[in-house]
Amino acid sequence: MQKSLDALASAFNKIRTGRAHPSILEGLRVDYYGSETPLTQMANVTVEDSRTLSITPWEKNLVPEIEKAIMKSDLGLNPSTAGAVIRVPMPPLTEETRKGFIKQARHEAESARVSLRSIRRDVLGDIKDLLKEKEISEDEERRAQDEIQKLTDQFVAKVEAALKAKEVDLLEI
Repeated sequence: MQKSLDALASAFNKIRTGRAHPSILEGLRVDYYGSETPLTQMANVTVEDSRTLSITPWEKNLVPEIEKAIMKSDLGLNPSTAGAVIRVPMPPLTEETRKGFIKQARHEAESARVSLRSIRRDVLGDIKDLLKEKEISEDEERRAQDEIQKLTDQFVAKVEAALKAKEVDLLEI
């Protein structure tokens, strides 16, 4: 269940807010001598100011490839190059893009909740199997079901809190 929560946090990091953050480019892959390589393995990504990312490739000949990858991505970013440094300004979010990002965040949260429920279902199935094999009593089965439900409720509450925080972050101007 914690892995589902971690995956949600990672997905939320990729949804951009108005501020620059290196995790926005985390999933970006660049053609590096014929193979798709993560950007973070071929360049240093830093925050220059609150609205600008600075990318410094370790090899100067990668600059055009990195620019191309950023342009092709669905992030809506336009890089500008100054020598060996690529600057990526974060455009301000419009009301429409904010609503789109909130929709995306809600979708990610729902995926996390579905994941939590499927984990609960699998564990409950395992408990029923133990009961059938007479390894646990019915009282222990009931107690375990209650524990699992409490745990699931706790993690769903954490998902809801993370979603609320992300929505507040997205709506902030």
